[in-house]
Amino acid sequence: MPVLVITGTGTEVGKTVTTAAVAAAALAAGRSVAVLKAAQTGVRPDERGDADEVARLAGPVTATELARFPEPLAPGTAARRAGMAPVHPREVAEAAAKLATEHDLVLVEGAGGLLVRFDAAGGTLADAARLMDAPVLVVASAGLGTLNTTELTARELRARGLEPAGVVIGSWPDAPDLACRCNVADLPEAAGVPLLGALPAGAGALPPAEFRVRAPEWLAPRLDGTWNAEAFRVREAA
Repeated sequence: MPVLVITGTGTEVGKTVTTAAVAAAALAAGRSVAVLKAAQTGVRPDERGDADEVARLAGPVTATELARFPEPLAPGTAARRAGMAPVHPREVAEAAAKLATEHDLVLVEGAGGLLVRFDAAGGTLADAARLMDAPVLVVASAGLGTLNTTELTARELRARGLEPAGVVIGSWPDAPDLACRCNVADLPEAAGVPLLGALPAGAGALPPAEFRVRAPEWLAPRLDGTWNAEAFRVREAA
C-alpha cells in the first residue's frame, strides 16, 4: 500500500504518535516514508506541528504540511475564521500522489475524526481517501465508549466504499481497567477489521532513539511490526 490514511475516532486518541510509530516501523523495515499532514490547526507559525512531531520521533521521513490555521478548531472552521484558503480533498490527494512517486509509503494524517470538515463544501478526509483509493487505519481509544465510535467510523468507511485497514489503540494504559481489557477482544469485532497494534501510554514522551527501537513491538506485521493481538489479549486478561 503506497498510501495509508490515518484517522482517529476523535481528538486526542493518539493519532500522531501512532503515525510516528507506523513511520518508524516502516523505516526500520528499510522503506522510505513521507508523512503528509492534511491540515494543521491550533499551532502558531513558529511552533512544531504534527508532521514535525512525527519526524522527531520516527526519524528521517519527508514531512509535509498542506496548511496551518491558528485556532484549535475543525480545519474548515479554522480556515474561515482566519480568513485563509481552506484545504480541499483533491489537494490532499494530489500531494499524496506526488509523494508516492518518490517514497515507498505515504502516511496521510487527518485532523480529528474521519468526517471533520476541511472546507465550506463539506469535504473531509474520507473524500480525500476516496480520491486516493487508499486504505484507512483507524486509531481508537482504549476505554469505555470506544466501541461505539470505532464501529461508527468503520461503518462510515464502508458506506463510502473505503477499506478500513485495521484498528490501533493509540494509548494503552499502564493499569487497564475491565473495559479496556474487554475492548481488546471487542474492538475488532465491532469494527470488523483486525486489531493491528496498541501503543503504550506515554510513548510519545520516550526519547526518539528508544521510540524507534520499540515501535515495531507495538504494531502487527501488516504495519511492519512484530506485535501479536492474541498474545496481547491473553497477557492483558491475566
